[in-house]
Amino acid sequence: MLANYLIGLREGLEAALVVGILVAYVVKVGRRDVLPRLWLGVGAAVLLSLGIGAVLTFGTYGLTFQAQEIIGGGLSIVAVVFVTWMVFWMARTARGLRGELESGLERALVGGAWAVVALAFLSVGREGIETALFVWATVQSTGGGTAPLVGAVLGILTAVAIQLAIYGGVVRLDVARFFRVTGYFLIVVAAGVLAYGVGDLQEASVLPGRASLAFDVSAAVPPTSWYGTLLQGLVNFTPTPSRLQVVVWLAYLAVVVPLFVRATRRRHPRPSDASSASTASGASSTHAPAMTDHRTATPSPRTTGAPR
Repeated sequence: MLANYLIGLREGLEAALVVGILVAYVVKVGRRDVLPRLWLGVGAAVLLSLGIGAVLTFGTYGLTFQAQEIIGGGLSIVAVVFVTWMVFWMARTARGLRGELESGLERALVGGAWAVVALAFLSVGREGIETALFVWATVQSTGGGTAPLVGAVLGILTAVAIQLAIYGGVVRLDVARFFRVTGYFLIVVAAGVLAYGVGDLQEASVLPGRASLAFDVSAAVPPTSWYGTLLQGLVNFTPTPSRLQVVVWLAYLAVVVPLFVRATRRRHPRPSDASSASTASGASSTHAPAMTDHRTATPSPRTTGAPR
């Protein structure tokens, strides 16, 4: 549940920041008439994400065991690819995120109503699809149940509450540090999901070696014990992994962690950036964030000194 809560919190906050930037820019340029279209795009993206989650959850019923394992294993690997890409994408583009969104919205305003809907839909839909796919993969790897789903929903609700507090100037958040720390956490979780996906494909006989165990610590860490359940929920730990699962888990971490360290340390903040490491949202006379001043702006990863 905790792992899914943190996933929902991170992905939800990222989507909330995107929405906050788009809303603030529309208010700043005096185009409040565009807000209904923007919210229409956001709503459509949310519905698409929920629909994908429902299809993933209920779409495999009635299939054979082998087919379910193949689909589960394949989608788990796809989820890891998406999440890994997302983590590095945020590390590279955090500083320019607000500028990119504002430029896209400026072009959309010229293009008409459907262009605004499309921009909001694509901006939020990407986060929603990634969240639905990764949460589904982690739920499957922990044996299902409602607790992981509740955790993800609570994380998303917390993200919305944080964004509202930031928008109102109540909370100051170091966005760069938040995404950096949660990035490391997601990499560890993704490694576990990848190992789980490989195990599913071994169960379906697509990959060999399921009976060749790397170790068996089920006596010391029973899967039904509280600490076994905790490890499984946090990092998808299994007490009886195959050798291939362990090799894949280690190889993923050995490659991705150093690359992420390099990506997050590639550019050091200038002294002028250090003073703006914590971002806040200040309300203008129209109760909208002043987008032209980073000291009172809607939280933008670009103003936190986050590396590209």
